[in-house]
Amino acid sequence: MSSSLTFIGKMITIYTGIPLFIAGVIGEFLNIIVFLSLQTFRQSSCAFYLTIISVMNIGQLSTGLLAVITNALFGVDGTQASLFYCKFRPYCFQTCALSSLGGFCLATFDQYCATCAHPRWQQWCSIKRAKRLVIINIIIWALHGIPYLIFFEQILSSTTGQVSCTSKNPTFAYYRSYVIIFILFGILPMSISAVFGLLAYRNVQELSYRTLPIVRRELDKQITTMVLIQLVVNVFTLLPNTIVSTLLTSPNIPSNAFNQSYIQFAYTIAVLLNYSYFASSFYIYICASERFRKQVAYVLIKVHLERWRKPQLVNNQVRPES
Repeated sequence: MSSSLTFIGKMITIYTGIPLFIAGVIGEFLNIIVFLSLQTFRQSSCAFYLTIISVMNIGQLSTGLLAVITNALFGVDGTQASLFYCKFRPYCFQTCALSSLGGFCLATFDQYCATCAHPRWQQWCSIKRAKRLVIINIIIWALHGIPYLIFFEQILSSTTGQVSCTSKNPTFAYYRSYVIIFILFGILPMSISAVFGLLAYRNVQELSYRTLPIVRRELDKQITTMVLIQLVVNVFTLLPNTIVSTLLTSPNIPSNAFNQSYIQFAYTIAVLLNYSYFASSFYIYICASERFRKQVAYVLIKVHLERWRKPQLVNNQVRPES
């Protein structure tokens, strides 16, 4: 039974993970292009947070999902072959993931401040302050991941004879299971973003009664809608992985073959759901906002395609002989 579950999990990883990786990387790059091409987004601090989130999502997909797909396709696990990669991959994985989740919390907080009636809160919505908060966010999680570089090592199993990349430090094992995975990857970012997302939604309902410029009002409504729908999707993509990963890494769970096979299969499904958070933001925005769909078409066709075609037309023109 365990071997069939392993085979099914491998097939699911291959045939779901590859399209997810390709679509995710393309989508996050399109997010970056759109947010950087339009002056409306370049002047928005929340759009700046979403741009940084897309960059971190690409890093997360490249260091995380790509390695999972490679292992399922070829049976090659780089963490077993290289001690440097054994330490670097989980470090980069958690830094990109937590920076992305922290950035999303900052984005929901920014939208709450942007839609708030009090000028004191609106002062937080500036590009200059957003850049500082993003740098602080990345530095915090980069320093937080240092224990991965210290405690993760290659361990040879006495029963299976296989090398695994993990930590033997019991304190770090407890901290990783109950703090990093359960709280930092799951409960904390979902709670913070849910609170500020709901507050921003309440503020948006009152925007029509305020004397704001129509462009500013429509932009706040658009970004708030995009962030709120992504918040709902986050619950369904992040929560299963939080629960299953906590069970899998917990030192208190009995490790018999029957339990491990089922938990490992559930972990395969939960991991793919978790990676869909890092791969789906562009498609969420496309579905959530008609205005964003028009902006994407305008940027790709009117801005970049015509800019690329103009030099081609100039070069192909027939010049009269002197």
